[in-house]
Amino acid sequence: MQRTIAFASRVAYQYGRLAPASTLIALPTAASRIGSVRSKRYSAFEADLDQDALTAARKWHASFNASQLPSGSTTYARSSGPGGQHVNKTETKAISVFPVKDILAVIPPILHPSIRMSPYYTAGSDSLTFQAQTHRSRTANADENRQKLAAVIAELYDEKVPAETGSDKHAKYKEVTKRFHDSRLKDKKFKSSKKQSRRGGDM
Repeated sequence: MQRTIAFASRVAYQYGRLAPASTLIALPTAASRIGSVRSKRYSAFEADLDQDALTAARKWHASFNASQLPSGSTTYARSSGPGGQHVNKTETKAISVFPVKDILAVIPPILHPSIRMSPYYTAGSDSLTFQAQTHRSRTANADENRQKLAAVIAELYDEKVPAETGSDKHAKYKEVTKRFHDSRLKDKKFKSSKKQSRRGGDM
């Protein structure tokens, strides 16, 4: 969250489902479930992600500049709500449209699949659309829309690109993964031993 706020602030500053019973499987033991959770927790630190894509995204992030954002197109309309004659008589509400193709051209591939999932996505025009009317100035409202675009991109980056994992966390991940697999193997051997003892008793 802090990374998102910091990144967005920097950019803004620069630019002003039940399955059938037959398919159900036995639930893992408590220890196995705990091990699974821990394994997933540490693997989230990038172990299962495309390292080349992560490297490219981090390099982009390090050199990203607000001037790389697409200019889009902005139209103006009368603002709604209270505000007196200025709001009622002037068209200061800014409606900015940024084509997805232009956005994809300036962000790393790892972020591409998420752009069209944004709440600001408009399918009809295949674009992200933002509106701003808090300012009395057209320019200020248009700039606010660009800041919103920057915030969306920053949030996507924060969600998709984990911070680089230190050597200590890599070691911890390997340790947790090994314990998890050892636990599964031990549990599997225990169940196999129980089945064999039952078969011997029936004979």
